[in-house]
Amino acid sequence: MASGKKTAAIDKEQARQRVLKIFPILRKTYPDATVSLNYKNPLELLIATILAAQCTDARVNIVTAELFKKYRTPEDYLKVPLEELAEDIRSTGFYNNKAKSIQAACRSIIEKFGGKVPETMEELLQLNGVGRKTANVILGNCFGKPAIICDTHMLRLAKRLGLSNQTDPVKLEFELMEIVPKEKYGGWTQFSHCIVFHGRACCTARKPNCGGCPIARYCPSAGKAV
Repeated sequence: MASGKKTAAIDKEQARQRVLKIFPILRKTYPDATVSLNYKNPLELLIATILAAQCTDARVNIVTAELFKKYRTPEDYLKVPLEELAEDIRSTGFYNNKAKSIQAACRSIIEKFGGKVPETMEELLQLNGVGRKTANVILGNCFGKPAIICDTHMLRLAKRLGLSNQTDPVKLEFELMEIVPKEKYGGWTQFSHCIVFHGRACCTARKPNCGGCPIARYCPSAGKAV
């Protein structure tokens, strides 16, 4: 029989009350919290989010500054050889796979959705290279739909803040849906942006600045090495 420690279950009501305390503080601390990727339309955000996998948003923004001048429609991404597109996005890393995903997604957009990026989770997940995280980025930022975005910051901070012990982003997303207000304080999407900003500015992976943290008094991990 396998032995090992069981992860303690999170009290969802306590987690819900903690969110209600920390969310307005985060909103006040990061009033300009929003997606860090530059884009002008849903297609651009879709492409930028695919490129952001294993790459910094800052690097993606440098690449897309020129990329979005060259490619303006789904058809544009399919007109060039795969090798040319891959070269255009080389500095984002994993460029061959990303180029394949971009072209496959654009092909689906044309063939299944009349050339427009779809507006539902179910349809977005039909696009190659698009998982729930990418879909939520698009839904929340382009279409104004409540969306919890589970990136590395959300995974790290949800655990430190005692909101969830989930390490799987999809399971974490559904747990957070139960404890984060869907509309209040800006709702799920704004909570996601605030968490990212807080994760970058204060609650970093290597050395969280608990002494300078505006929500430390509500954090069960404050002052601990987590």
